[in-house]
Amino acid sequence: MGQDIIAAIATAWGEAAISIVKLSGRGSRDLVDSIFRGKRPLKSYPPRFMCHGYIINQEGEAIDEVLAVWFQAPYSYTGEEVAEIHCHGGTLVARLCLEELLKKGARLAEPGEFTRRAFVNGRIDLSQAESVIGIIRARSEEALKSATRNLVGSFSEKIKHLYDEIMEFCVLLEANLDFPEEDIPPLSAKDGILKLTELRNETASILDSARKGNLLREGIRVALVGRPNVGKSSLLNAFLNESRAIVTAIPGTTRDIIEEVLTHKGVPLRLVDTAGIREPSDEVEAIGVEKAQKALHESDILLWVIDGNERLQQEDLKVAYALKNKRHIVVINKADLPLVVTEKDISKILPESKVHIISANNRTGIEELKDSIVDLFLQGGDVNEGLNATTRQIEELKGVLTNIDTALEALSTNLGEDAAAACLAEARKCLERILGVEADEALLDAIFSSFCIGK
Repeated sequence: MGQDIIAAIATAWGEAAISIVKLSGRGSRDLVDSIFRGKRPLKSYPPRFMCHGYIINQEGEAIDEVLAVWFQAPYSYTGEEVAEIHCHGGTLVARLCLEELLKKGARLAEPGEFTRRAFVNGRIDLSQAESVIGIIRARSEEALKSATRNLVGSFSEKIKHLYDEIMEFCVLLEANLDFPEEDIPPLSAKDGILKLTELRNETASILDSARKGNLLREGIRVALVGRPNVGKSSLLNAFLNESRAIVTAIPGTTRDIIEEVLTHKGVPLRLVDTAGIREPSDEVEAIGVEKAQKALHESDILLWVIDGNERLQQEDLKVAYALKNKRHIVVINKADLPLVVTEKDISKILPESKVHIISANNRTGIEELKDSIVDLFLQGGDVNEGLNATTRQIEELKGVLTNIDTALEALSTNLGEDAAAACLAEARKCLERILGVEADEALLDAIFSSFCIGK
């Protein structure tokens, strides 16, 4: 990778003031010169100098009036020689410029290939490369700030420091095992357990920040569950302040999953309106109930919506039973009418539950409910401390924590330093996969395939 010249349109498709066609690879500047006509060729200008001219097709006709610039390796995004053509915006003119470059020998870039080359060429590590997609997909200023912190290396620095600490401890363990006759101060079990506990706490702290950052990246998945006609769809509409879901007095109106995203206090909330959970009356409703059950198990937080104007029914109690051991909030709806269900009634079923009394119809109590959703998920933490980590990175950090715990157990139960060393070797591999030290082609393909073409 990196020897051929790749090209792509780096800006979004559609009408705009400017479109940018980007190339990377040795010879990119000369390739642009083959279709660029200015007062002087691009190669006669220094790097980063914007040049005015025209793009000419094979018939010698001008396609567009453009600005062109080139970047010298390794001082570019990819670490290679890079060139850009800034043409007028529009789906046709940028495509024609790209086609001329492809005719001259460039290859259409694959999704994320520019960023992949930046990683391969050592410009950034793998965690920084993954933060690029976090910046592109950020839904809030907080998510953007978190992803930017990763791009400049905050996450990588923490991972590298943890890696160095584990490596240093492993060297001490291995020295005691391999060279017992040497004059090396012995590692006592007490000292080993103390050091491993410090490593565990450091890993747990990074994992906590990564989870908060992932929250900013992916959002909290919040499922609205309950029996039919309690106001779940009305609550969704109240959250969004618009009529997104169909609301009628007929039970079972919602037959499918409706998902919408809003941002509250910088945190994306992925709201999922589900079909009412009851014995279905037909095959279509049965599919909706099945999807509702699935959402109940897969969501981060559940909002159990209750009709406050009716006594709790058997169908309500079935939903309540499913909420046990899951993060949830109880929402007593229809407070604009006389209530017959109280917080005391809920405490008898779910004693530790947070209860909100709202009116989806009048949109009262909605902001307080949003606050509770965010607070419940963060559990007192600060979302601004989050590192915009991917699910893959979080799973690797979990692996680090598990292996450190196993190493702790090995030292605590006198299973031996060799068992502890083996566990820490696995922990190092997890960290190496985060940084890209241990990254095979299949892993890189999976990561960069989610990028857009041109990035």
